[in-house]
Amino acid sequence: MAERGAQGDEKPLQTTDYFRMVRQRPDRAAIPEEWIRKVMQDPEHEEKQKDGRIRLWARIPEAAGKYLRVILLADRVTVHNFFLNRGFGKK
Repeated sequence: MAERGAQGDEKPLQTTDYFRMVRQRPDRAAIPEEWIRKVMQDPEHEEKQKDGRIRLWARIPEAAGKYLRVILLADRVTVHNFFLNRGFGKK
């Protein structure tokens, strides 16, 4: 469940400068924050990278069943990157 502030609102995502830069791209701007939160809260698959970052995947039915990959920093809170991963799950 997403963390809630004192008034019941969801807390803003903690993100890197890189996230904020790529969020401006049209293909990334079209991905709702709620999808990112869904992957963070309920990933279907998880891998740890050698640099400590964590890759999470979850299928997004609203995106024609594609998987959204979300990459977190080692703190498991800060979102570094995200994108629809068309090839995931086809192996």
